Amino acid sequence: MEKEKKNIAILGSTGSIGTQALDVIRANPDTFAVEVLTGHGNADLLIKQALEFNPNTVVIADESKYQYVKDALQPKDIKVFSGNKAIAEVVQMGSVDMVLAAIVGYAGLESTISAIKANKQIALANKETLVVAGALVTQLAKENGVNLYPVDSEHSAIFQCLAGEFHNPIEKIYLTASGGPFRGKDRAFLSSVKKEQALKHPNWDMGAKITIDSASLMNKGLEVIEAKWLFGLATEQIDVIVHPQSIVHSIVQFTDGSMKAQMGLPDMKLPIQYAMAYPDRIKSDFPRFDFMKYPQLTFEPADTKTFRNLALAFEAMNRGGNAACILNAANEIAVEAFLKDKVGFLEMSDIVETSLQKVSFIQNPSYEDYVATDKEVRVMAQEMIKHSAVKK
Repeated sequence: MEKEKKNIAILGSTGSIGTQALDVIRANPDTFAVEVLTGHGNADLLIKQALEFNPNTVVIADESKYQYVKDALQPKDIKVFSGNKAIAEVVQMGSVDMVLAAIVGYAGLESTISAIKANKQIALANKETLVVAGALVTQLAKENGVNLYPVDSEHSAIFQCLAGEFHNPIEKIYLTASGGPFRGKDRAFLSSVKKEQALKHPNWDMGAKITIDSASLMNKGLEVIEAKWLFGLATEQIDVIVHPQSIVHSIVQFTDGSMKAQMGLPDMKLPIQYAMAYPDRIKSDFPRFDFMKYPQLTFEPADTKTFRNLALAFEAMNRGGNAACILNAANEIAVEAFLKDKVGFLEMSDIVETSLQKVSFIQNPSYEDYVATDKEVRVMAQEMIKHSAVKK
């Protein structure tokens, strides 16, 4: 009997993960169908995607572009809505089988929670959902019988290593990091780097925010916190190792000392496809790894003294409560300011560290507490940036 197509809602379809997910769907039209597309402000690309994939519903978060999108899609009879509230509502549609949560940053939290409450299976590319509200989100997923299938290459690697091993306790996991464009550089060098240098990642092609996070190692810090919640781990069970070739995506060590690693070329389409098709592996024409092209795979410790963001993320994870929410909000504002040349590369860590010290700590936050914390941090971080600019 033929399998029914899986109807996917892609939240953030105009971003890096969203466009690559559509590549996967384009290559597998008998396996997947697009039910919902949402974008933030790139109306032209959203329209182009909708005309090709003919979803049931499209949402443009930027309400000023609603009429433009609606008019363009009128002949196709595609429903069009606007605003973040609409995104949180359309994920609950009965026709949606799986939600690919690929909105960047804190903005993706509300719609992911909404999808979980509607019992939708989640392919999770938005790591901030678990960073900001890991305790709440994992509890909700448990209560609603929802699986969170990781899309980050590192967490997908761990998930793949655990297939058939879910009953066996994990001793430790090793998340691998490429080291980004500034691996081996010192603080003196980093004090003068510009966004153009930071945006040149050696191995991965990603959006601007995540590329800057990779350069500062904050991305790895966020992944550490995400791993804690996805796999139910304690801080001491998580380690980060720098692996410049980005071939070993992560490693699981079991209680008998045995280790499993998942390997492959750095291509996000593979983990996206694995999450969307799970438990099946479907044939692909992705490039294959050739050992002869990589005669040496190397590993080294992460430099948390130079790249303080990683140490700050471990600290926030240890504190628990709303600390990781503080970390994330401060970092989002800091990265935005760095991309606008308002702060230096090293100042991003200063903003995060000061926010962690000054914003009220809440041990057992509710959803409302997370929302209030996020707002408070953003205001404070903006003030810091303003004073930094004044000093200059």
